[in-house]
Amino acid sequence: MSEWNDNPELNITPLVDIMLVLLAILMVTTPAMVYQEKITLPDGTKSSIVKKVPELEIRISKDRKVYIKKDEFNLNEFPDNFVMVKSKYNINSRVYIKADESLKYKDVMYVLKSVKEAGFTKVSLETNG
Repeated sequence: MSEWNDNPELNITPLVDIMLVLLAILMVTTPAMVYQEKITLPDGTKSSIVKKVPELEIRISKDRKVYIKKDEFNLNEFPDNFVMVKSKYNINSRVYIKADESLKYKDVMYVLKSVKEAGFTKVSLETNG
């Protein structure tokens, strides 16, 4: 007569292997699934083409002359003259100041301060770097 073992040992290793493979497949495929909700967007107003605001370039030469396009000013007279000609330019335009590197710091800051006092807020100093 054969003896039956009352406590059989179960081998669950193949079950665990299969479950790990299924888990790995699920983890790989889940991010690739894309769910799209069907929504209807409201109609907006027709917008006109945005005009690019022209930029203003101010150049300061090493002989302390300030140039705006074709206009030339002395550095000392620049603030008064700039206030008179600023109506030609859009107050929201970007202003780029290019100054010769041999100028003194206070001369460049004098022009920068004058431009800001005239009402321009988007003022930058331009370099070669």
